[in-house]
Amino acid sequence: MRRASLPADAVLLGSGGAGTAVLHQLALALEGPGGAGGRRSAPLRVVVVDPLDRLVERPADRTWCSWVERGSAAEASLAPAVHRAWDAVHVVAPGGADLPLDLGRLRYAMVRGEDYYAHVAALVDRARERGALEVEHLAATADGVREDGAGAVVTTGAGEVRGSLVLDSRPAPPVRAATSSLVQHFLGERVRVPAAGVDPDRAVLMDFSVPQPPTGLAFGYCLPTDASTALVEHTAFVPELLDGATQAAELATYRQRALGTSAGTVEHSETGAIPMTDAVFSRRASPPPGLVRSRVLRLGTAGGAVRPSTGYAFSAMQRDARALAEQLVGGVAGDRVDLPRPYPRRHAWMDALVLRGLLAGGERGGLDGPDFFVRLFRRNPPERVLRFLDGVTSPAEELALMATSPRGTMLRTAAADARSRAARLGGTSR
Repeated sequence: MRRASLPADAVLLGSGGAGTAVLHQLALALEGPGGAGGRRSAPLRVVVVDPLDRLVERPADRTWCSWVERGSAAEASLAPAVHRAWDAVHVVAPGGADLPLDLGRLRYAMVRGEDYYAHVAALVDRARERGALEVEHLAATADGVREDGAGAVVTTGAGEVRGSLVLDSRPAPPVRAATSSLVQHFLGERVRVPAAGVDPDRAVLMDFSVPQPPTGLAFGYCLPTDASTALVEHTAFVPELLDGATQAAELATYRQRALGTSAGTVEHSETGAIPMTDAVFSRRASPPPGLVRSRVLRLGTAGGAVRPSTGYAFSAMQRDARALAEQLVGGVAGDRVDLPRPYPRRHAWMDALVLRGLLAGGERGGLDGPDFFVRLFRRNPPERVLRFLDGVTSPAEELALMATSPRGTMLRTAAADARSRAARLGGTSR
């Protein structure tokens, strides 16, 4: 096993979506003979600590779907990894009414894990060939991190790795516990049907006509990649994980309806559980005694990149990675590298209200989840709704969205949230 070269400018703990995004944006920032890479006196050194080298193995372990602005730098940076993109999508109401949505300046893009890893690997190789970037993979699990005045040291079963900065995407507890939490539990299949009967242009973003759970909501979605292949998923926002057999049956029923057949070959399946919580996560680890700032920054779920009200995280991970790449390539010292909030502070409050409302449920004076999302899409330009889900809307856009939400329900939910926060603060003061 190769020992990691020491020291590193950055040590990545985990090479999943958040870690791979950092390598992606670093390689882009160092791109070109006249770019930042050509101005550095030495290559940027990165060590990735993970049992699996995804840039080499390129597993088909996940699919990311998000929206990108047409003609933007973000779209260009992802283009080689985008398997399929759509200019319009459909939302289906609980009763089956179809709502076609023109995305305006946006496109809905599907990025498969194996394609993304291959794209990033090619960018990293190009940067390495130019002498701008060194990436070394240490096939090990991080056991711990200790810090001193000179940097941070990651301990593993394969030895120690010293770096100026540690970017940690491992699970971490919040700094403030949640008052409202759901889990996004999904099960999906990439299916090839025997006859070319799939409409490749009909991408269904949310189909709420599937059976709904007692608390929360459920929807199916169907993203066709060609006339005979589609990614079909069943997703639920629920307090606890669904029974595996129950969700498999729900997916099978929806798959038959979405594709018009129960036959077909499952080429790939994926399942997961994404936390949807108003808990507060810290972007920076607590510094050890004697140090003012920690050199450990948290990425991905541990850093609060998951949007609490929807479970989306891909765009936030890309924003984090771009911010990190700009600072690292620019020579910012490891203890001075910082990350902005993944979402505006006001969005945290709005997300908390949505979670509280979904937990209460429509029959108990809370939110009817399917009706809430369908209503937003019906009464707003789709681009505004999607930009909000991404966390990039302006206050004016958010006021327009709030005006189209069920006002009485949201006022009751806001009042309940205010009482809960006051009680929590009162308990803290005692």
